[in-house]
Amino acid sequence: MGFKCGIVGLPNVGKSTLFNALTRTAAAQAANYPFCTIEPNTGDVAVPDPRLETLAKIAKSAQLVPTRITFVDIAGLVRGASKGEGLGNQFLATIREVDAIAHVLRCFDSGDITHVEGRIDPIADAETVETELMLADLDSLERRVTAVRKKAQGGDKESKQLVTLMDGALALLREGKPARLLDVAHEDAAAWNGLQLLTAKPVLYVCNVEESAAATGNAHSERVFAKAKAENAQAVVISAAIEAEVAQLPPAEQKEFLESLGLTEPGLDRVIRAGYALLGLITYFTAGPKEARAWTIHRGTKAPGAAGAIHTDFERGFIRAQTIAFDDYVKYSGESGAKEAGKARDEGKEYVVADGDVMLFKFNV
Repeated sequence: MGFKCGIVGLPNVGKSTLFNALTRTAAAQAANYPFCTIEPNTGDVAVPDPRLETLAKIAKSAQLVPTRITFVDIAGLVRGASKGEGLGNQFLATIREVDAIAHVLRCFDSGDITHVEGRIDPIADAETVETELMLADLDSLERRVTAVRKKAQGGDKESKQLVTLMDGALALLREGKPARLLDVAHEDAAAWNGLQLLTAKPVLYVCNVEESAAATGNAHSERVFAKAKAENAQAVVISAAIEAEVAQLPPAEQKEFLESLGLTEPGLDRVIRAGYALLGLITYFTAGPKEARAWTIHRGTKAPGAAGAIHTDFERGFIRAQTIAFDDYVKYSGESGAKEAGKARDEGKEYVVADGDVMLFKFNV
């Protein structure tokens, strides 16, 4: 089960530097000119979760296997991208393939790094990119809606559903608002996702600040956080320059370096966790002598669906799941202790898996 978070933004805001640090590689070329990233670079990163190490110690696991999220570094968008400017068509097509968008915003002043529009204004930058995505969505819907409306008028049930969704999105887009603001019913979610609208994707604003503001943020990032709050979106502060330095240090030296800057953890950990939360994901665990492993599922997933994250056979032949809450697993020193304390529950097909559950599936194929 793969989840992709696309890193977008204007040129020279720190996207490739952030991506390089995220993936601990230099795969994405970071240079001081637009379009240094021509092909999208992709990297899988572990989702930091200290619970996994705790479980591994208790279960005496030989191996730890964290859950992962994929980040895609997408070349810088510019004004006119929706009309193909700056290789815009290629970039927009790549954005369409991701599940969520991490929007990197330049929140630092530097005469050494040029800005594509000659000014430092993260809110304007956000609006530039959002406008291009909205224009692309508007064009896509307007080209499709007439044909779908004709089918709906002919009585086609699926087309009627689509027309309602498309009209709702068009109304928002024509007002200069992103499609994600549309209230979509649960039963319409599949059809809505099938429209593949760029502005329907959840957004995380990543405020790239100077090193001295990494712990506290600055005036630029404060404006971005206010914007995110108004949109019910998320925002985090990082210094891509610091993250690049941390990525090059041995693990033993990273903590000391961060503490010297007043930081308790890498900003990348916050970005990864925020991206994970943005996609509505949670983690459950399996633990034993061979390995302690984290598994990614959508919040609200029932036990058979969670079993399917391991293997489709587990979901198809699901019988029941032994479930122990993480806190109980730790408190009673593992599976045996939790069982003796009556904290190991047998759950059926309707059980909604909770974040942190330690699970053992029983199935028959």
